[in-house]
Amino acid sequence: MVKKFFTKRQPGFTLLEMSIVLFIISLLILIVLPNLAQQRKHANKVHGNAMVAVVQTQIDAYENESGVNNVDYATLQSNDYLTKAQVQKARREHIVIVNGKALQR
Repeated sequence: MVKKFFTKRQPGFTLLEMSIVLFIISLLILIVLPNLAQQRKHANKVHGNAMVAVVQTQIDAYENESGVNNVDYATLQSNDYLTKAQVQKARREHIVIVNGKALQR
């Protein structure tokens, strides 16, 4: 009786196939991660601009209704133009009020 030299292959992945898959996944991660960081920076910038617009709108509304030109966060909050959370977010975004204008620094 002659013994078969080649036996039937068992199902599964070879080490080479697994290495190629891991290499491709690594390349995709290297491409995606910098893009995610850039998108986060862009989102933070857009959020900051939106907060400046909100604060500026409320400054303008307060000045138009009261006739007072010099306003600060405490005045806007006490007169219900901004909520406490909005004031806190604006301060975290480094938004200051200078001569009736909201500026991000």
